[in-house]
Amino acid sequence: MRILFTGPASAGHLFPMIPTAQALRAAGHEVLFAGSQPLHPLRQAGFPVVEIGDGRTIRDVFEQATGEEARYVTTDLTSDQILDRAAHGFALLSRSTVDGLLDVAESWGADLLVYDSFQASAPLVAAKLKIPSVIQNFGVTSGHDMVGRLASNFTEAYETYGVAGPAETTALNIVPASLGGDPDGLRMRYVPYNGGGFVPRELLRRGDRPRVAVTLGTVLTELDGVRAIVRLIEAAASVDAEFLLAVGDADLAPLGTLPDNVRALPWVPLAELLTASDALIHHGGSGTMLTALQAGLPQLLLPQGADHFTNADALTATGAALRSASDGVDAALLTRLTVDPDLREAAGRLRAENAALPTPAETVPALEALASA
Repeated sequence: MRILFTGPASAGHLFPMIPTAQALRAAGHEVLFAGSQPLHPLRQAGFPVVEIGDGRTIRDVFEQATGEEARYVTTDLTSDQILDRAAHGFALLSRSTVDGLLDVAESWGADLLVYDSFQASAPLVAAKLKIPSVIQNFGVTSGHDMVGRLASNFTEAYETYGVAGPAETTALNIVPASLGGDPDGLRMRYVPYNGGGFVPRELLRRGDRPRVAVTLGTVLTELDGVRAIVRLIEAAASVDAEFLLAVGDADLAPLGTLPDNVRALPWVPLAELLTASDALIHHGGSGTMLTALQAGLPQLLLPQGADHFTNADALTATGAALRSASDGVDAALLTRLTVDPDLREAAGRLRAENAALPTPAETVPALEALASA
């Protein structure tokens, strides 16, 4: 079979699809990605890529549409308002990808289209060409709901191409049922893909005291720097733990002089970093949250925008995580993260629930059946 993958050019949307694509390719199927700029994350994943779109990035489109600098921190909006705002922006981004995706899917002869729910062109193309399709969910939010939100911002495109509405499709969840997703969809074990990178050898073994990883994902630091963890770093100085600051090449100046127990790291693949960590503090991004879930770690979420608040609600409800506003972090909260046995027990339950799901390789027959049907 020929399986075509597509999604917005963002690690949070593309990376969850990589293990699915790897499993299909290992089973002997041909895999192709259709993506827009920037394309380097896909190239680094080792798959052939065809460019679609008009060359503009997500940030370009959002800033041109609003006439102002892109804003990621949206603590003043409800989760529903954030989703509606995202649907409007990603629909604008997707409009330039329709012709390219149609051409690629038709000329390549795709048997199955696997797409991220924020790629508004994909369900249109699947309906137009009558190709079986799968929504590859990236977290706890419903893919079907997001496809509907984007479609309501994409009516002009559906009219232009003579399509009544989004194609009927199947959702592929990568979260345990206790966290959400689409209840009527397939479920697959979350297997982290964080890209390549060097791992300091000393991080392969346990530390002498609790080790807490701190990260802000791939987008937040670009748009807002490290402001979300200023208070955290101050509080960490009086906590009996080692804090590993994994924020890539972000400017650390706002943090001042780092305490002796806080260490800044170069870019390290998160899954490997967490194998020798005892807890994770982060912004609440789906990929970050699920990588820690897969590692069985207690988490502290500092939600800033996007799907962070929805993720924080879902994860804290399981008992495996704490949450706080950025300026509400103190030493007592950080200490609880490292010593609370109930947090660790709940995190272990989630890890076991994830491990009980079919692997990407074990999910391949279900995807083959969808394509055949």
